[in-house]
Amino acid sequence: MASRPDPRRRSGFLRRLFGDRGEKAAARFLKRKGCRILARQFETRWGELDLICLDGDCIVFVEVKTRRSATTTQPGEAVDRHKQLHLTKAAFYWLKQNQLLDHKARFDIVTVVWPDDKQQPTIEHFANAFEAADFGQMF
Repeated sequence: MASRPDPRRRSGFLRRLFGDRGEKAAARFLKRKGCRILARQFETRWGELDLICLDGDCIVFVEVKTRRSATTTQPGEAVDRHKQLHLTKAAFYWLKQNQLLDHKARFDIVTVVWPDDKQQPTIEHFANAFEAADFGQMF
């Protein structure tokens, strides 16, 4: 007898597709602003770095938060201190792995809100959204 798909897995899959859509929109937005995308969805043991890009001579680690317009919380509110610590560790790992520890770096947040009645999302970019968590002056 075939088992039915777990609805939690399906919703996780759909959530991932929705997040990917937001990351692609954020990458296009940042490219239009002159950034060069270096990596996308870089996995580490501390979590994923959504986008890594170069803005002039600064390496930018971008956390993308994608939401529907009907949600009650702002997308940027999901980047709490705990998430910042994980992003900092992941960024440090990426910089070390690529021998770029001496480069300027920052953390940005890009929010992508897809209204139900529109094809194009509302995108906001928060440059230098937070400092490296628990690393002092990392960069």
